[in-house]
Amino acid sequence: MQAWQVHENGEPSEVMRLAEVEPPTPGDGQVRLRVRAANINFPDALLCRGQYQVRPPLPFTPGVEICGETEDGRRVIANPALPYGGFAEYALADARALLPAPEALDDAEAAALHIGYQTGWFGLHRRAHLEAGETLLVHAAAGGVGSAAVQLGKAAGAKVIGVVGGADKAAVARELGCDVVVDRRSEDVITAVKEATGGRGADVIYDPVGGEAYAQSAKLVAFEGRIVVVGFASGTIPSPALNHALVKNYSILGLHWGLYNTKNPKLVQRCHEELTELAARGAIKPLVSERVPLGQAAVAVQKVADGRSTGRIAVVMEEAA
Repeated sequence: MQAWQVHENGEPSEVMRLAEVEPPTPGDGQVRLRVRAANINFPDALLCRGQYQVRPPLPFTPGVEICGETEDGRRVIANPALPYGGFAEYALADARALLPAPEALDDAEAAALHIGYQTGWFGLHRRAHLEAGETLLVHAAAGGVGSAAVQLGKAAGAKVIGVVGGADKAAVARELGCDVVVDRRSEDVITAVKEATGGRGADVIYDPVGGEAYAQSAKLVAFEGRIVVVGFASGTIPSPALNHALVKNYSILGLHWGLYNTKNPKLVQRCHEELTELAARGAIKPLVSERVPLGQAAVAVQKVADGRSTGRIAVVMEEAA
């Protein structure tokens, strides 16, 4: 089979190599899946660089989110078991963690429903308890993680403010349904958000960026507001001033979605059921901006790593296409 492999850490376009290898053999509790589509996530770039919290042995195949097919023909969503990731014709996965692919979504959309939308659901509902009528601010609103949060926020009845970088991404955020869009490259984020909220700020702030975005969040969070820390795509991990959180009376909430797979897997199943229902009635639909063949996976991962993508880029197998 064909598979992309990383033999040394570095930039994805430099270290990912397409090779002909033997299909992986399932271990105890694992199944082998034929990959129909693999969604590209920022952690794939971090894996290539050796900067992710999980460091699989070299060589490994990146690709942490797929829509695959079981031997008996079922379409499923899975997180591949590294080192046998999704940028290959076949991948391995934990048999207990397979989720049915929603019928309302095609393979690329189904692959993109998992990590970003589960993260958004847990962040907004389980951690921040977002309520209808509240104001939600989403950083990097046109990206893969941000676009999911925007759709979930709108589905929950919130007013959504999207912060993006550039006119093209601003257009995407408007199409996603943001009530207010702030282009950080041409506008002052703090001034624009305060104007949009009458000076009150946002009840919930969803931050997958860190760095300067978090500093802005601390200035924009409302009384009894909640900042959900999802990731650090900027590359800078902020150091929150806890005295500021005390004085302004807001909460800082961490979210590591992967922990739920081991700490409370029943919640992951419940979340998927709710996401499937939302997809069936058209309330959410993953934004897949590009579909590329397997041979272009390294270029596509680099594009995500460089922050040049909107929504999700999916690697789609020719057979599935």
